[in-house]
Amino acid sequence: MNVQTVNPEQKLTIKDLHTENPRWCIGCGDFGIVMALKRFMIDDTLNPKDTVNVSGIGCSGRAPNYVNTYGLHGIHGRPIPISLGLALVRPDLNVFVHSGDGDALSIGGNHLIHGINKNFNCVFLLYDNELYALTKSQTSPTTRKGHATNTQPSGSYLDPLNAVRLVLGIGASFVASSADWMPDHLGQVLDAAFKHKGFSFVHISQRCPHFDPNNFDHKSTSWFSFLTHEKGIPVDKRLADKVEVVQHDPSNAEAAFKIANSSRVHFGLYYHDPKKPCYDQILRDLITKTEQKSRKDMFAKFRI
Repeated sequence: MNVQTVNPEQKLTIKDLHTENPRWCIGCGDFGIVMALKRFMIDDTLNPKDTVNVSGIGCSGRAPNYVNTYGLHGIHGRPIPISLGLALVRPDLNVFVHSGDGDALSIGGNHLIHGINKNFNCVFLLYDNELYALTKSQTSPTTRKGHATNTQPSGSYLDPLNAVRLVLGIGASFVASSADWMPDHLGQVLDAAFKHKGFSFVHISQRCPHFDPNNFDHKSTSWFSFLTHEKGIPVDKRLADKVEVVQHDPSNAEAAFKIANSSRVHFGLYYHDPKKPCYDQILRDLITKTEQKSRKDMFAKFRI
């Protein structure tokens, strides 16, 4: 991708981060997610030349094409190992990983497990529209039970995979959730995720009005709650008076798992462990230590 040069003396603008017009269906939640990322980049003054967006296959796979940063469009389910390679050799880069519910939780499930366990530094965005939408409405791991798809016309047979509960169980060091239609809240989540050192898992409820127009009733606030705390993420101000607010300490893993296991949807910061070791930093420290020892041994060998 040809990243345009932005004058460091001038403030970064949305126009600077635009590339081509996104090619998603009308009303797709992906528009809101990418726009929230751009606004976050402006607010946090991220340099496009120091930023890379990585994706797998699916509707979310197009995201790197629409942000004026460096980008990699990987194969199905493999954006995590690609991102790990980047984190190992270029710790100076801001790495954002874009993956759908099928890409991350089906074929890419193995990589998600080990990416979380390695806790390498990146912001992982799970676009969860509860469908394989790029392949025209097929059942995905998060499709709600009973919902009819092209692969299961009589309705999905199984209960959906709970992505937040899954990653908490694996031991993720940062777990948060938001939605594509709440730009202010999503921006706050991205900010917290970016400031965390490690694998920041961000679950995003994403509308797919073309294949599942009745899912995620964004006009109603009766089905979800906000999590908030002094260590957490502020409640969306536009919805604060309309939505149930739950006080939750994100350092409490047991409480986080209990909330994720409830039938109600919660948006906010579930869990945050800033002390979990990062695999990429461990390897870099080991390499540095080995190089220092090699130089010391070499000088000792040739000392007169």
